[in-house]
Parts: sequence; C-alpha cells; structure tokens
Amino acid sequence: MRRSILTLGGGLLAASLALLPVAQADPAEQLAETLTVNGQSMPVERVRETPLEGFFEVRLESGETFYSNAEGSHFLVGDLYENAEGGLVNLTEQRRNAERSGRLAAVPESERVVFRSTGESRATLMVFTDTTCPYCRQLHEEVPRLNEMGIEVHYLAFPRSGLGSPGGRELQQVWCADNPAEAMSAAKREEGLSGAADCDNPVEEQYHLGMELGVQGTPAIVLPDGRLVPGYVPAERLAAMLGLNE
Repeated sequence: MRRSILTLGGGLLAASLALLPVAQADPAEQLAETLTVNGQSMPVERVRETPLEGFFEVRLESGETFYSNAEGSHFLVGDLYENAEGGLVNLTEQRRNAERSGRLAAVPESERVVFRSTGESRATLMVFTDTTCPYCRQLHEEVPRLNEMGIEVHYLAFPRSGLGSPGGRELQQVWCADNPAEAMSAAKREEGLSGAADCDNPVEEQYHLGMELGVQGTPAIVLPDGRLVPGYVPAERLAAMLGLNE
C-alpha cells in the first residue's frame, strides 16, 4: 500500500509540473536571432514592437529599417502611419527623429564648430556642412542673424565628395585650427587655409554619422526634435520652424 501511494504521489507531481506555465521566448529577440533571407542571417541591430499587432520594426546594422511578422516570412518596406484623430502621424519618422536627436546630442561640444547666440540661447541647430558647398556658404551668411535671434549653430563635418576630396581636407584644417570658428568662416569666404590637417579630428567619424542619419547632401540642418531639413533655409524661416517669435 505504501508503495502505491508513493507511486501515486509521483504521478500527481508530474501532472502538476506539466500544468506549470512554460516561459515563452520574447518574440522580438527570437526574430532578431532567427531572421534570414536566402538562407543568410540578417545583420540585425535591434527589433522593436509596433502598434501593428503581429509586426515588428527591424533595424539592420546598415541603418535600414523595415517591418516583419514574428516568423520573418513577410516584410513591409516603408513608413508606418497612425490614423489619428488629428490626421496621419508618421510613426517611422518619429522614431528616426528621436534617434537622430539622441545621437547628435551625444557628440561632444568640443567636437563641433560652434557659433553661439549673442544673447540668451533659445534653440540649437546642428548643421552638417561642407566648406566647398555654395549653399553652405549662403547659409553661413545667415548665421549672425540666427545668433541675434538666440539660435546657436553647431557645425558637424560632411565632405559631400568624400573624405579625400578638397572639401574633406579643408574641413580637417578647420577642425585642426586654433580657432575653428574663425577658420570655418574664412573657408566659407573662400579664403585659403594655411593650417595643417594632421591633428586628431572628428571629420571622418562625423561623415559616417551623417550618412547613418540620412544626410545625403549639404547643408543638412537638424532641428532640436531631430527633424532633418535638407538644403539652404533663410534665417527667418528657420526661426518660424523652431516656433520662435522675436
């Protein structure tokens, strides 16, 4: 009798264990680990949930973003919108802006060429620039006016023709100068720079950062909320985009 009770107890224990919930693998992590195309593992940087049930945002190490179901059998390429009460909201662009803003905030101020406001600082523009770019020179002429309106301009390097181009070498001279702001202004006035370009400078790093953040040409203006504005924009219009009134 004792043996049968023990046997019965063991059976009850096994049945109880079978009823315990089994820990489920996180779908996002599982997708990141198993996503393949043509039998090749995808270089996934991260996977995030989306408001669209059953679909995840996949970001590759290259910076490309698309959407996939949990099994990785179907992809959606493009922007995801929310049909909100106030109209369509581009959720994908919101993500891009937040990431762009965060990554630029992480660039040390010592690695930027800064033109400060003449009074109280009301906003900061991050601008990817090339000293050989005509529209960059045109925008630079607006910098004093922007500074008067309380808008700081922080330049980052983006040699549009590549690191080995004349613009790339001149940007390195700017960053290596004793006074980078003065050198930047001189270069954009098309005055020759005599300084060396062999110091430890961030031009290459910033060039690659710009490409990762979607910069395709110069000037590329990034507003404080991360919105990317390509091309030349007059000072008054930039102030309006920032919601600033004198």
